[in-house]
Order: sequence, then structure tokens, then C-alpha cells
Amino acid sequence: MDQIDQIRSFNRRYTRRIGVLDSSFLGSELTLTEARILHDLHSGESGWTAREISRALALDEGHVSRLIAGLEARGWVARVPDPGDARRRILGLTDAGRARLAPLEATSRAAIANQIGHLDATQRTRMVTAMEQIDALLDASPTPPQAPEIRLEAPRPGDAGWIIQRHGELYARDEGFDTDFEALVAEIVADFLRNLDSGRARCWIARGLDDRRLGCIFCFHLDDRTAQLRLFLVEPEARGTGLGRRLLAECLDHARACGYARMKLWTHESHRAACALYAATGFRLTDRRPVQHFGQSLVELSWEIDL
Repeated sequence: MDQIDQIRSFNRRYTRRIGVLDSSFLGSELTLTEARILHDLHSGESGWTAREISRALALDEGHVSRLIAGLEARGWVARVPDPGDARRRILGLTDAGRARLAPLEATSRAAIANQIGHLDATQRTRMVTAMEQIDALLDASPTPPQAPEIRLEAPRPGDAGWIIQRHGELYARDEGFDTDFEALVAEIVADFLRNLDSGRARCWIARGLDDRRLGCIFCFHLDDRTAQLRLFLVEPEARGTGLGRRLLAECLDHARACGYARMKLWTHESHRAACALYAATGFRLTDRRPVQHFGQSLVELSWEIDL
């Protein structure tokens, strides 16, 4: 038995031991997932939407939404306005939900205590330490990829097609966007190619040693004082190498050199890595609103930076 088979064997034994395969959680009328949703809403993870819970649990968003609707119908979960944005609805436990969860939590603790009751203090410490080590090993970030030698260049013939194709492919794969998004990207690229503004509008293509395209970014002219960042993309294989920061810095430096007073951009809340980069660079969030775009329910964010 190799290491993969050993891990699978352990998983099968452990899931049976903790009752994951049971039709209900601890003999209640709740499934394990329903109980987990109640637990997570109670455990201090405030401000969650149904979409955010589905991502945290790595479950289908539609399935989680149906489960939450069932918990709402029982009076255990309620949606309330976000104190920071009344247009956003966040989830929370009702008094009835907390009352329903309390005996389940107590039963769960008692079940674990029963499982480890035959272990002495030293053995329990060894077991918990082993669990912590498993968590640490699985959660550890892989060694960041080494940044290849990358040069930033003006687009060549054929690059426009790549920009459209990769935006369409990656956003369909990662975000579920429909072809309306690819059509929008095509319109933006066509507008750029037809209306270059005396060097103020620019595009950079990141290329590796083998001439492979690894990313792109655009600086567009909005008005005499305002530039707009658009079509910022880094290929998955180049993420974590610092290429995104380099592309963003290049775009900002160009906008400053052109005399713009500010740069604006819009993106979606789900693009957390990009939003973190914008915030770290000095952009400030100026607007946040729910939208229905590209076949998805999204939260659109507007960012701005003074140059």
C-alpha cells in the first residue's frame, strides 16, 4: 500500500468514525452540511452571504442556497442588511437557531469525549499534536514558483486574439462567466486598436523566455485628468511570482508620466487577490454594488488612486 492508499484508507475509517456517512447529523433532523452552516454562522464568522459560505465549504452555490432557504423556513436563519452596505444581505442565526444548535454542539462534544475516553492525557496530547501537524502540512503554501525572466512589451500582431481568448477561457472556468464577457473584452481590445491616443493609451504584454504570453494590462484614456486600468490578467502559472505587481506598477508609472491626476478601475468582489493588490498599492474603494452581469450575480467594485 503506497502513501496515497494509506491516506485514503485513513479517510475512510475516520469519516465512518465521526459519522459523516450518516443520513443525519447526530440523529437530528439536520444533515451534516446544515449543521455545519448553523455552526459557522454561530462561531463568529459574521457578515457572510450565501455565496461566501458556499465558497468556504467548497460546495455548489445553488445547493447551499437551497439549504439556507430551508433553514430560513424553519426560522433558524435570517437575512439582515449589512451595516456597512444596506444593499447587501448577510446571514445570521435567530434566537431559535441558536437554541436548536446548542444541544447539537453539546452532543457533538460528548461524542468526541466518548471516543477519546480510553486515552490518557499523554495520548490525547499526541493525537491533538498529530492533527495540528496534518493541518499545518495541508495548509502550508507550496513553494512559490520562481519568477521567470519576463519582459514587458507592446502588443504584437496576434496578441489581441490571445487577450480575448484567455479572458474568455479563464473567466468562464473560474467565475462561470458567459460569452457576453468575451464579447465585452473583444470590444475593449478593438476600441484600443482603433483609437490609440497619441501614446497615452497603452497595453503591455508580459512574455517569458520562450516568448510565452504570461499576462497583460491596459491603460485607457478616460479624460484629461483620469486614466482607466482595464484587462489586467496574469496567467495561472505566473501567479505568485510578482508579475501582477510589476504590471500594475508599469501601468501606474505610465499614467503618471502622461500627467493624469488619478486612475480608476472596476472589478468584482470575487477577485480577492486582485483587490488585495489594489488596496496594498494605495487604491481606495469608492463604490460597491450588486449587479447581474455575464450570467452571474456579482458585486461590482470601483477603485481609484490619486497619482
